[in-house]
Formats: sequence, C-alpha cells, structure tokens
Amino acid sequence: MKIYKIIAMSAAAVMMTVGLTACTTFENFKEAFFDTKKSSDATVTIGIYEPMSGADSEEAAEEIQGIELAHEVYPNVNGRIVELTYSDNASDIYAAETAINDLIAKNPDIILGSYGSVYSLIAGEYINEAKIPTIAMTNMNPLITQNYDYYFRVCYVDSDQGDILGRYILEAKGETTAGILMPRDDDAAMATGTAFTDRVEGETGNEEAITVYEQYDTGDKDFEEQLNVIKESGVKSVLLPGTMEDSAKIINQAADMGLDVVFLGDIDWASEEFRDLLQDNVSPDHMAFINFFTQEQAVSEESEKFIEAYQTKYGTEKDPPDSVALGYDAYIIALNAIDEAGDDITGENLRKILAESSSFEGASGTITFNSDGDPIRTAYISTWRDGDMVSIYTVNPN
Repeated sequence: MKIYKIIAMSAAAVMMTVGLTACTTFENFKEAFFDTKKSSDATVTIGIYEPMSGADSEEAAEEIQGIELAHEVYPNVNGRIVELTYSDNASDIYAAETAINDLIAKNPDIILGSYGSVYSLIAGEYINEAKIPTIAMTNMNPLITQNYDYYFRVCYVDSDQGDILGRYILEAKGETTAGILMPRDDDAAMATGTAFTDRVEGETGNEEAITVYEQYDTGDKDFEEQLNVIKESGVKSVLLPGTMEDSAKIINQAADMGLDVVFLGDIDWASEEFRDLLQDNVSPDHMAFINFFTQEQAVSEESEKFIEAYQTKYGTEKDPPDSVALGYDAYIIALNAIDEAGDDITGENLRKILAESSSFEGASGTITFNSDGDPIRTAYISTWRDGDMVSIYTVNPN
C-alpha cells in the first residue's frame, strides 16, 4: 500500500465533518464536530511510527491502513484538523532510534506504532522522556507497557492469549482437562502455556487438569510420538503455543493420523499465511484460535461504521484483517483522548485520560486499559472453514 502524507484543507475538513457527524458513536465527538468557535486552521498531530520499508513493511502496512481509514472517517476533533505525520523505522533496529527521535522532533500529540515489538522497545525510553502517549496495535511483548508508562496497546500480550484460550475450553466446551504441546526454550510460548495452565487449573481446582504436556524442538518435522501420547491421554483440546509453521505441521500430521482433538492457537493463526499452510484434510472442527475482529457480527456501531468504510474503499471481496481493525481503533482511541483533553492537550493529561478510559467501544470490541496500559478487551475464538475465517465464540472482558 502506498504510504502518503495526508494534507487536509480547511474547507474540505469542514464538509467532511458535517457528513460524518451522524456516524460517530461518542456524544462528545458529535458536539465537538459542530464546535465552530475555534479556528478552522488549528491542528492536532498524530505521529505514525512504523516500518514502512524493509522486511516488516507488509505487516505494518495493514496497521497504517487502519489508521488512515479512521482518519478518513474522523478527519478532525474538537474543532481541530487532525494531521498524520510519518516516520519510517525501516524494519531496522539501528534506524529505529533515529526514526523515533525524528518523529518526536515534529511534536506529535500522540504516536501510534510500531509493528514489531523490538522497534517499540527501542522507542520506549525516548517516548517516556518526551512524555508523548503512544499506542501499539499488534505487538505483544509485555515489557513495552510494563517498562514505559507512556506506552499503551490495543492487542493482548502472549500470556493473555493463553488465559483466553483456557476460558474458551472451560466456558464454551465445558471441558475440565486439556493438553499442551509446546516448543522448548521459547519464552513467549512458555508465557502462553503458563497462563493457559493457571486458568484451567484455577477454575477446576485440579492441579492435574493439564493431563498431557509434551515438547518438541522448533523446526521439527515429525510429531508422531507426541501425538500418540496425546491420543492415549484422551484429552479433547490441546494448546499449541509455538510458531505458526510448527503448529500447521502438527495439525496436518494429526489430521493424517485421524486424531480427534481441537488444537488451540494464538492470533498468528488468524492470518491467511497460516491458513495456506493447512492441508485440505484438516477439519475446521479441529482448530480454534484467537482473533480481535469479526466481520460476521458487528459488535458495536463503530464496528458497522468500520466495515462500511472498509468495503467502500477496498471492496467486499476480502474481509478486513485484525491489524486493520486494531489500527482503526488505536486512532479513534487517540482522538477520544484528545477530545476529552479539550484545550489541555499535554502529554501528561493525554496519558492520564488514556489510563482512566473505560469500556471504549471500538471496531474490534470493548477496550479498557489496565494499570500497565494493556487492554482488558473483547476477543473472539474462530476457525478456518472453506477458506474463510468463522467466529465460533466471543470472550468478553471479565
């Protein structure tokens, strides 16, 4: 997707404001859009810190697509035009430091990004020093928000995904036991597995609820031994917290063996790349994974607006990816904070507003930030059926 800098002209912004007012889900947004007391050439700036070139640019483009779509829907706030300013970290850890400092020098009110946890970790210290609230969209490293007070995110961290998958088998499937098949020496997989175990054991009161726990080395090709252990255990659900490539190989081999088990996975399984790794004989009933957006059921007015805007611009042939919806939500969360700030658009005040925000209704569901800046939010459990992602369960915040 071509990345461009949006230059909004005052007259166009006024006309777009009138046309879009009826769509907004926030009453204070509606009032703000009609505020004509402030100068029409006043602006607020949202910085976009992303890898717009290099190895990570394709994934980052989806986040940017969501941001820009939201900007088209909401081009101004509180009588001010919203300008987007971009900084390319070039998918490079050395370029990232320069990119974030260049962006900070442009004095954005809020920053969105970056795809790729490592680039956000590099930016975190500078963002804290500059006191500019920043919202990440898809990176899941818990250290980003734990270490940097001005960082927030709209997606779950790895451990949260394990907890949600545990809730799914308990609430939706009514199961009291499960299995885990995970890679050795993988910290993210361990975090997911630990949270899954804690949820299942805690809810059942059974310290042996995880009845089978098998391991493998990342990149292995044959999992027959582990799958036979799973088959003999009799469990009906098995967590696979490894890479999508390893998980697809395991699921494919299990299908060849006729294993009747539901494999549970993280957000990576919601990608078309993962779908394309699966064999034709894999049943949709034998996998379930987390995703953050479902087009099948619009969960809010904002969901409906997002879907309409996406289909108007990109057509109806393809469903919007999760990362586009998360980029959209990050932008409107930022705008909501700016709107609430009124004339006090300082980094400290915007951070305070974000930290205190509750039950924000975005395109991807309901979002509340916890004390670390991580979301307590809606998630969906889905599967791939005939090439399409199908939602099978909604996990609401608790």
